[in-house]
Amino acid sequence: MKAKSIPDPKSEAVPDQGEPQRPSLSSLAIPSILGNLSYTLVGMVQTKFVGSMGPEALAAVGAGQRVLFAMFAILMAVSAGTTALVARAWGAGDYEEASRVTMASLVLVSALSLLVAFIGFVFGHSMASVFGLDDKTLVMAAENIRWLSVFIIAFAVTMIMGAALRAAGDAWTPLWISVLANILNLPLLYAFVFGRWGFPEMGVAGVPVAAGIAFTFGAILSLYPWLRQRFRLRHVSGGWWRVERLGRLLNIGYPAALEQAVFQVGFFVFLILIGINYGTEAFAAYSIGVNILAICMTVGFGFSIASSTLVGQHLGSGDPLAASRSGWRAMWMAILSMGVLGVIVMLNAETLARYFVGDGELITRYTVQFIMILGAMMPLMAVEFGIGGALRGAGDTRFPLVATTLGLLVVRCGLAAAAAYTQMDVVWLYAALIGDYLLKAVLLIWRFRQGRWKALMPSHPPGA
Repeated sequence: MKAKSIPDPKSEAVPDQGEPQRPSLSSLAIPSILGNLSYTLVGMVQTKFVGSMGPEALAAVGAGQRVLFAMFAILMAVSAGTTALVARAWGAGDYEEASRVTMASLVLVSALSLLVAFIGFVFGHSMASVFGLDDKTLVMAAENIRWLSVFIIAFAVTMIMGAALRAAGDAWTPLWISVLANILNLPLLYAFVFGRWGFPEMGVAGVPVAAGIAFTFGAILSLYPWLRQRFRLRHVSGGWWRVERLGRLLNIGYPAALEQAVFQVGFFVFLILIGINYGTEAFAAYSIGVNILAICMTVGFGFSIASSTLVGQHLGSGDPLAASRSGWRAMWMAILSMGVLGVIVMLNAETLARYFVGDGELITRYTVQFIMILGAMMPLMAVEFGIGGALRGAGDTRFPLVATTLGLLVVRCGLAAAAAYTQMDVVWLYAALIGDYLLKAVLLIWRFRQGRWKALMPSHPPGA
């Protein structure tokens, strides 16, 4: 796997460093969207396979994924710091610093992932038990979590290499890596879930095993060319361990980690309220609805990546006006694309629900209700992707933490708890997310308009 490379930063062939080439919004967003779309499509196939085993299996996979995202909170801290610092250094033309940040990030995330894997493997059953699932579902969810923990270092390495390459303006290499990994994931998913071609029939546990093997393949595809100096970001063996550099990574990253922690705690509470008060069908309907609408969120995430990269690079080159324009443009393009896709999914909600869950009337009704509510929220979620990504690219990771805390923990969970306490229909609990996304959109737009994010970091990080 070869990616377009640049000359060595120390060679005479390096182009004029005063005006580094800027990628366009579309050149970053489109491959990011396509790469994440490949994961989304695999998720839909996964939902279809698991759905044939009943709502308990769907709920178990949903609980396992939620715990995985929670364990990823600490790893996301490193990813946020990587994106901001690599983009800033690349925008300033300091390619060697960008490479050193990448090396430091990989070492740091590998060490942290071993700790996270231990916690998930040992305490997987306890983590799954908080959702109020029945005994059969709980056993499947705990097994799902343990297998995810085994492969978490592969997820982490692939995530950091992808973040670093995109921050340097290369979004195509992570796309091809993700496509190849997901091409492998599909037959493995079929083989391990149903026991085909001589593989063991693992049922729900086959989902994380297939994904883990595919991501291990993706990690190898990421690391081997990097070690052979075939990427624009070079492998460096010295200087990356500088305390100041690691400190900058953690200083930018820890609010992102706290935001992810708040994010996951909020979802845990939200799902616990569903599972305890409304049963397995309502719990599974949430997971199914999220997977169906994941295609919309995939598009938004692509614009978030593009926004982070361009804002960071423009600030690194000393052009805050261009950084601001990039953030607003990413937001409006995300609103348009996610809004259109959301309407399409809503118009076909019942057909999609029946495709994934079969003939179960109760779970179908719950799934349609959730799709209609979340689908209508796509334009507000687009603000979170576009502007939230811009703020993180500028190194402003603290304000998104505040917005997430107020929107998710205070508003969504508060309204959901009130709906459950008063024994309202589950649709009213699902509707609590309207307040969440509305508040976050307002807060993030206000923060971006303020412009304080333009001066939170030095325009050019010091070299080694």
